Amino acid sequence: MTNIILCGGSGTRLWPISRTLMPKQFVKLFNDKSLFQLTVERNSKVCDSQFIVSNAEQYFLARDQLEELKIPDAHLGKGLGIQPENDKDCRYLLEPVGRNTAPAIALACMALDEEEIVLVTPSDHLIKNEKAYKEVIAKAKAFAEDNSLVTFGIQPTFAEIGFGYIEADGFNVKAFHEKPDLETADSYLKAGNYYWNSGMFCFKAGVFLEELQKYSPTIYDACKTAIDSRVKHENDDMIRVKHEDMLNIPDDSIDYAVMEKSNTVKVVPSNIDWSDVGSFDALYDELEQDTNGNTKNDKHIAIDSTNNLVIGDERVIATVDVDNLIIVDSGDALLVSKKGSSQKVKKVVRELKEQASNLPNIHLTAHRPWGTYTVLEDTPGYKIKRIVVKPGKRLSLQKHFHRNEHWIVVSGTATVTVGEETKIIRPNESTYIKMGEVHRLANNGVIPVVLIEAQVGEYTGEDDIVRLEDDFKRN
Repeated sequence: MTNIILCGGSGTRLWPISRTLMPKQFVKLFNDKSLFQLTVERNSKVCDSQFIVSNAEQYFLARDQLEELKIPDAHLGKGLGIQPENDKDCRYLLEPVGRNTAPAIALACMALDEEEIVLVTPSDHLIKNEKAYKEVIAKAKAFAEDNSLVTFGIQPTFAEIGFGYIEADGFNVKAFHEKPDLETADSYLKAGNYYWNSGMFCFKAGVFLEELQKYSPTIYDACKTAIDSRVKHENDDMIRVKHEDMLNIPDDSIDYAVMEKSNTVKVVPSNIDWSDVGSFDALYDELEQDTNGNTKNDKHIAIDSTNNLVIGDERVIATVDVDNLIIVDSGDALLVSKKGSSQKVKKVVRELKEQASNLPNIHLTAHRPWGTYTVLEDTPGYKIKRIVVKPGKRLSLQKHFHRNEHWIVVSGTATVTVGEETKIIRPNESTYIKMGEVHRLANNGVIPVVLIEAQVGEYTGEDDIVRLEDDFKRN
C-alpha cells in the first residue's frame, strides 16, 4: 500500500507561525516534530512507501524532514549508500501550481500500478490513537481490495460548523453535506449517523481513475496529458508537471469530482483521536499545559494568568491578569486574540495581502534547499542576514541588479566564486560582490558554513536574483 501525502495549503488560520513558504504541516510544534513528520511516521507503519505531492518549495522541506526521521527515500538512500529501512521508498510529485485535491491524487495514481492500493492523507492532521487508526486502515484496505472507494468518517464529539459531514447507513455513504450552521450541526450530532469528513481516502489507483474518468472526464483527460508530457528526470523518484499543463487542469476537490457522484463509496467510522489542527483554538487543545491551563513555554512568565495559548521562543512573554487569550510571537509579527475567535486570523492574512506585505509568505528565517537565511535587519537602503549553508551544498550562480553584498564568514570554510575568480574564505575573513557581478557561495566542507551578509542598495527584495545555474532547478 502506498501513502499519498498531500502537502498543499498554506495554513493561513495559523498565521503567523504558518506562512506560504513554511506552512503549518512543516512547523515543529509537537516535541520538535512537525505534523508532516508525524504523518510519515504513522503511515510508514501501515504502508510500504510514500508518494509526496507538493510544490517545489515544499519538496525541499519534505526531503530535509524525511532525512531527520532516518527514513531515507530511494534516491537519497542510493546517493548515501544507505538501504532504505524495510525497503520503504519515497516518490515525489511536484506541482508548479495547485489545482486542488482531485488532480493531485489523479496525477499520483497515474504514476502507480492500477492495482496498487493507496492511502490518501493530508500532511497536517494529528492522530493520537494509533491502535484504533491501524484498525480502521485495515478495514478500509479490505473494502478497497473489493474495488470500493473508501473515505474515513470521524466520530463527532461536538456540533462543529467548520467541517463537512458524511451521512452514513452502516458502511454505505448516503450523502455528503457542506459545512452546516450550528442548528444543523447539532441535529447531525444527535442523529448519530453523521461523521466529520476527514479528507482521508483509500482505494485502488485504477478504480479511482475509472470513477474520475466516468464522472469528471475533463479533469481525467487534462491530468493524462500532464502526466504523459511531464518533465523527465534521470531518477524515477520525482515527477515534475509542466506549468502550462497544470494550468489546463480544472481546479476541483476529490469530493466534488468523484466521491459525491460515485456509487462505490464506503465510509469507515473512525474514533482515532483526530484533529485537523485548523485553528489556534484546536492547537491549544493538543499542546501540553501547566497547572494554570497555560501552554508550557519556558519564555512565558504568567502572573495570575490562566488558560492562555502562548507561542514564542525568541523573547520573554509576560502576562498579567489575563485569561483565555491566544498570544503568538514570531519575531516579525505578534498576534493577540480571544480564544474562540482564532478563525478570524485568516482575515488578518487577507488584509496583509491587500497591503502587499510579505508577512503572509515568509518568516524571518527562510528555509532553502541549500540551508537557511535569517533576516537580522531590514531597513530602506540595506539588509543584514545570517546565512547557513549545509555541507556539500551551494547557492545558485547568480547576480543582482540593485544591490552590492558584503560576506563575512563566522564559522566553516566557504568557497566563493566572484566573476572568474574562485577563492576560499575562512572565519573572520570577508569578500565583496559588486552590483551586477556573477557570484556563487558553496560549502565543500563537512560542517555548516555560517556567514553574515550585508546588502546595500536601493532595493534588497528577494526577487532581485537572476539565477544563471542552479543545482535545484529553480526558476
